[in-house]
Amino acid sequence: MTTTPEQEPLAWAILRALAQAHGESGAGMSLPRLGKRLGQGASVLMRQLTLMSDAAVGGQQGPGWVRVVQADDRWTAHITEQGLAAAQELPAAEAAP
Repeated sequence: MTTTPEQEPLAWAILRALAQAHGESGAGMSLPRLGKRLGQGASVLMRQLTLMSDAAVGGQQGPGWVRVVQADDRWTAHITEQGLAAAQELPAAEAAP
């Protein structure tokens, strides 16, 4: 995967959450819901989601794992086919202590 070690835990958690939401409803997840689930603020999530999307940051194209859509005032994160493939390659999630 193309994330740095500092980004991996949050990127992996996002991929897992979006893959689960996709499997349950075929839809994405609102940023407030994703933030509550992962214990992160919207700005942290948007920064990470941008890195995980296909956006070019610093001249480097992202992996295209997610896309973020704004409809009216609601932001929703969706996993892509590339993201689903990446989620299947993740190591097993660690159990919470």
